[in-house]
Amino acid sequence: MRGTVQRGIEPNSLVLSTADQEYLLVHPTPALQPGVMAVVRGRPARTEHVTMCMQGTPLVVLDASVR
Repeated sequence: MRGTVQRGIEPNSLVLSTADQEYLLVHPTPALQPGVMAVVRGRPARTEHVTMCMQGTPLVVLDASVR
């Protein structure tokens, strides 16, 4: 996914905002900070990844690069 990293509505949560969707970043890399443009490769979070943040589709980060 390609988009902009933003703070989520819950403390310490990050969201990748793309042209058509938001993804809650699960286990984000340190490079993923609010305001950066990034390309994130990941997989959908399974049910064992419980999150309190009700924003975006949970995405487990496998790899990320900042633009």
